[in-house]
Amino acid sequence: MNRPKKLFLIDALGAFVSALCLGYLLVRFEHLFGMPKNVLYVLASIAIGFSINSIASWAFAKESWRRALRIIAIANLLYCCITVVLVLYYWQYLTALGLAYFMIEIILVVLLSYAEFRNSLVFRVHLDKK
Repeated sequence: MNRPKKLFLIDALGAFVSALCLGYLLVRFEHLFGMPKNVLYVLASIAIGFSINSIASWAFAKESWRRALRIIAIANLLYCCITVVLVLYYWQYLTALGLAYFMIEIILVVLLSYAEFRNSLVFRVHLDKK
């Protein structure tokens, strides 16, 4: 379970970095990104919650780590869906830099979710074969 455990930490770190970017950098330079502060604070709060959940899963998920990893992957994909909706809703206010930030974040989170899903299934197959 060493590799999936690393995914929990990668997810936690990524969510924490997102929270810092959203809750501090993008808020501080709102005029450069275009997303309203109140929306950024909500997204940052979600990211903090995800980071805490991933750390808790890393620390406490023993037998149910596959389920925890899938739940985190699904939550990440839902976060991406929410972000896409917000980007479309605030499209007229977003700058090119704002669009670039959110597109890069979405791509990274989708790739991480894919790795989480894949690892939760691959390790199960390997264990079932033994």
